[in-house]
Amino acid sequence: MLWLIKGLGPGGAEGLLVAAAGAHDRDAYDIETVYLLPWKDHLVARLETLGVPCTCLDVSSERDLRWVLRLRRLLREGNFDIVHMHSPYAAAFARATSLTLPRRHRPKLITTEHNPWTRYKRPTRLANAATAPLDSAVIAVSEEARQSLPPRQRTRARTLVHGVSVDDIGALLAERDEARAELGVDRSTVLVGTVANYHPKKDWPNLLRAARRVAELAPSVRFCLVGQGPLEAEVHALHRELGLEDVVTLTGYRADAVRLMAGCDIFVLGSRWEGLPVALMEACALHLPIVATSVGGIPDYFTDGEDALLVPPGDPGALADTIVRLAGDAELRERLAEASAEHAKQFDIHVAVETIESIYAEVLANGHS
Repeated sequence: MLWLIKGLGPGGAEGLLVAAAGAHDRDAYDIETVYLLPWKDHLVARLETLGVPCTCLDVSSERDLRWVLRLRRLLREGNFDIVHMHSPYAAAFARATSLTLPRRHRPKLITTEHNPWTRYKRPTRLANAATAPLDSAVIAVSEEARQSLPPRQRTRARTLVHGVSVDDIGALLAERDEARAELGVDRSTVLVGTVANYHPKKDWPNLLRAARRVAELAPSVRFCLVGQGPLEAEVHALHRELGLEDVVTLTGYRADAVRLMAGCDIFVLGSRWEGLPVALMEACALHLPIVATSVGGIPDYFTDGEDALLVPPGDPGALADTIVRLAGDAELRERLAEASAEHAKQFDIHVAVETIESIYAEVLANGHS
């Protein structure tokens, strides 16, 4: 098996690969990963520790199409049975590349759609619409992602809730006190946390403006926000502009982001759009009460007032008021924490991997899904 992705930075899709690598039946499947961008290598060491070799196609930008020739060489020499693609841009070129190979070297193709097609740039949508019929199977991480596909792909796509290593993450709760001490937070302080890349879909301005309002309404609440990415300068500038230095800790990239979240009392996500965020699955595994925007696959799996508190996207006032409400209600936090713990069962990566392996077996046996 060859997993293809644009980069191995600390993103949701990338994190799913790491979780899956630890759960696959390695007696049945030899797995390698190939990625395009050398500076997005945060998770390479973790994959290789799990026995998944990683190859970088080593281009400064995905628009440098020399990576396509390097991928073709790898496919011709690697004797792969399946290429499982996790990036729409890379997938379109990989499908076209497979057609240039001698038939005996052509792998079966599988795509996982991590986001709705409506969020892809128009050239990416067109390229995928033209090449997607070459896939032997299609997986969507949320029903919204599946519904966004063109009709032919939509009818054969399977919606599959991916997951995380629930037991490993839950074990980090033993480090709660240590994480809080590192952040300078005492036991009585309500600590709100998130893990989200500095990317437009995560809508950091919404979250930071909500934090500013929380600081005014509930001055004792503190935030620990973990993230990195292309909008770093903008996020830090707004953080300074809003005067949040004493309220919000921006940690930057942390390899131990989930351990820091184990020290939190509330998990928050202020996204503008999503598939089904890995960070929410991790929050469930940590038994954290959740406040999130009602976007993407989130309302498919969480019900406002029952197992999470959901607010409209792009409304920092609503987000802030909900955080303040939860911070001031220990009983509600406890009830939502219990709901998160129950939710974690359906986000166990071993459940998802069993389904993925069944798809691999079908594709290899039949050549189609």
